[in-house]
Amino acid sequence: MQASRLDRSPVATWWWTVDRWFLAAFLSLMGLGIVLSFAASPAVAERIGLGSFHFATRQIVFMIPALVALLSVSFLDARQIRRLAIVMLGVSLLLMLAVLYVGVEVKGARRWVSIAGLSIQPSEFLKPAFVIICAWLFAEHQRQPDIPGNLFAMILLGVVLALLVAQPDLGQTLLVLGTWGVMFFMAGMPWLWIILLGAVGIAGAAGAYTFFPHFAGRIDRFITGEGDTFQVDMGREAVINGGWFGVGPGEGTIKRIIPDSHADFVFAVAGEEFGIILLFLIMGIFAFVVLRGLSTALREHDDFTRYAVAGLVTNFGFQSVINMGVNLQLMPAKGMTLPFISYGGSSLIAIAISMGMVLALTRKRPQSRTQFGFSRRAVATE
Repeated sequence: MQASRLDRSPVATWWWTVDRWFLAAFLSLMGLGIVLSFAASPAVAERIGLGSFHFATRQIVFMIPALVALLSVSFLDARQIRRLAIVMLGVSLLLMLAVLYVGVEVKGARRWVSIAGLSIQPSEFLKPAFVIICAWLFAEHQRQPDIPGNLFAMILLGVVLALLVAQPDLGQTLLVLGTWGVMFFMAGMPWLWIILLGAVGIAGAAGAYTFFPHFAGRIDRFITGEGDTFQVDMGREAVINGGWFGVGPGEGTIKRIIPDSHADFVFAVAGEEFGIILLFLIMGIFAFVVLRGLSTALREHDDFTRYAVAGLVTNFGFQSVINMGVNLQLMPAKGMTLPFISYGGSSLIAIAISMGMVLALTRKRPQSRTQFGFSRRAVATE
């Protein structure tokens, strides 16, 4: 039964204040994630000697706490979001330090740590916390210019980037740097800083190409098309093979030979079995979330909320663009999940927390009107 507007219970209040378009988009992506897990993962499971629905079942298991996290976080107010972010940031930084010493090494990188039998990727949980804390620092500097919020945000950026490069995880490094740059630009970054940061970015990319052979190899393979480009070639071939309407659920063949078809290349599997039409739908949902988020942020009167929402949806959008670009061979290969859709517990739950924060910060709040008719949001301050 639908909640009455006269009902003042927490659930009823949440229902009438939450952005239901955002909520519908997130739930749609989660539903697609389950459907595509059943389409893409059985071939991978059988190839490594597991039960056909091993990964699909685990995806559903991961989806339950992710849904709980999404809805639970959406009930919080701005102050509670900041407190949650502080805790997440502190724990994530500690775990990222631990990863360097006791982390599980996969393909030459240490990004995972095992806790009570569960493999956790701390960098996934770091991202939403990092965005919230930086938004807070930028907002505090705007409110009181004598507070060195921008400087602290730069120091925090340096710490996070150093830990990511040490793993090394250059994809996440670029993702975090790009998101931070968008937020800093919104916070009124002077042109001098734009030039300096651009120079630092170029120097960093040149350094990565020089000192990280695997990064240089991916760039070279993307430009020349030579070397081991098997997965990206097969991903593009899957989309071409699917055409507009796909070959039918379960009828795809490329997924049987792509090692990461249930994770990084689930988008390609969707294209082969369900067609380009579904890919356009998926891209449309991601674009809708990003554009609605940025539009909402631009209308927001509170600096913290504006920067936080813009940063969270920018990070969400960048990650989805990187994954889809790699699947379509439009970008160099990079192992990055498609939010809410790719298989993976850490990524799924972290994205759910991040988008729960978006739901919380975009909820309708009481407004006070001045005698001239202008409205101003009532915002809690620290």
